[in-house]
Amino acid sequence: MKRAFLGLAIAACVLGLFFTSFSTYDFVQHLDRQVHGIHCSFIPGLDGTDVSGSSGCHVTLMSPYSSVLRDVVWGGVPVSLPGMAVFAFLLAYGLRLALRGPGRRDESGDAGFFALACALPVITSVGMGYLSLVTLGAACKLCIGTYAASGLAFLGAVVHWRAPGGGGKWEDAAEEGSGDSGDSDDWRPPMDHSNRHHVSAFGAGVAFVGLAIVGYIAMAPDFSGYVGDCGELADGEDAYDVLIPVGPRGGIPAVEILDPLCPSCKGLEERLAASDLGTKLDRRALMFPLDNACNWMVTSAVHPGACAVSEALLCAEEDQVDAVMRWAFDNQGAIKTASEADPDAAGRMAVEAFPGLKGCVGGAQVKARLNRSLRWAVANELPILTPQLYVDGAKVCDEDTDLGLDFALSRMLAARGGTP
Repeated sequence: MKRAFLGLAIAACVLGLFFTSFSTYDFVQHLDRQVHGIHCSFIPGLDGTDVSGSSGCHVTLMSPYSSVLRDVVWGGVPVSLPGMAVFAFLLAYGLRLALRGPGRRDESGDAGFFALACALPVITSVGMGYLSLVTLGAACKLCIGTYAASGLAFLGAVVHWRAPGGGGKWEDAAEEGSGDSGDSDDWRPPMDHSNRHHVSAFGAGVAFVGLAIVGYIAMAPDFSGYVGDCGELADGEDAYDVLIPVGPRGGIPAVEILDPLCPSCKGLEERLAASDLGTKLDRRALMFPLDNACNWMVTSAVHPGACAVSEALLCAEEDQVDAVMRWAFDNQGAIKTASEADPDAAGRMAVEAFPGLKGCVGGAQVKARLNRSLRWAVANELPILTPQLYVDGAKVCDEDTDLGLDFALSRMLAARGGTP
């Protein structure tokens, strides 16, 4: 039974390596700055990839929490990469225990070290699971698979460590008190030998992770040449009185083109907030709803209800804009679903959430202002795309508004005298 649980831990490590490898692969695919499908399945590799961008795996991958060191490397170092290294180390150590066989004096100590090491991915899974499910509100199947593998590995390792049996002749020798036969096979190595072994094993685990991260950084492509070289606004002046302030005030002036029901726009706002780069910008937003109810540049309602929600943002007082925008982002799915059944639903929902907007949303004055917003976009020759971000008139490349945002934006701020 004891050995069976060691087998469970080893199998779980293989499973964890499997899921983290697919997560890392999906992340690395985006290093060409293009859009790719993402594996979002409990059996990745057999199911097709998700290209809609609506899956929980996509939300998690594009979130600020999917990688670290984003201002150093384009996209950052995916957190699944050290996860791969940890599971690879645990797999190697577990196989060492299995192949060595039972009956060694230091078996209990090694099993205890293995159980302690297996606690690391469990702790990490708890933290990442909280961020995914609570903060992001997304269920990523690859992540869930990794969490499950972490728990099973820890369970197997702990039971293998604490379960009776497996001591063999060493336990018999200990019970008989025959610990002084220096030349016999039953000689017990000094206690500090075991300690040194565990320190060495810990160092090997750190090396597994460190080499993976250093190797990734060394081989990552350098996209510095693209930063700030993707165009600029023809005329950033707000002659039409259509730009509304969003986020903190002060810093480098920036213009953000957004649709309040656009998931990518929500993602951009979350990345700006999480990276703290948003505090270095003085942003004004142009409402550009991809909804043919008001936007003559689109032939269908990509985001039904976006026109009415854009009107709500234009109607809001300056100190209320951020609250209305958060409400729109938090309820994107419900607003779009309701608007598909009833074109007037979005306007009613906005007024119910913010009664002060009653009498403005749907009115002729705000409709005219929203129309001027679209004409401002035409005057500046903007592509029909959201989100877009212009820093001091220079465009952040569309490819850099998701995973590469920290990398590109920190350099654009530094070039303009801001503190990245």
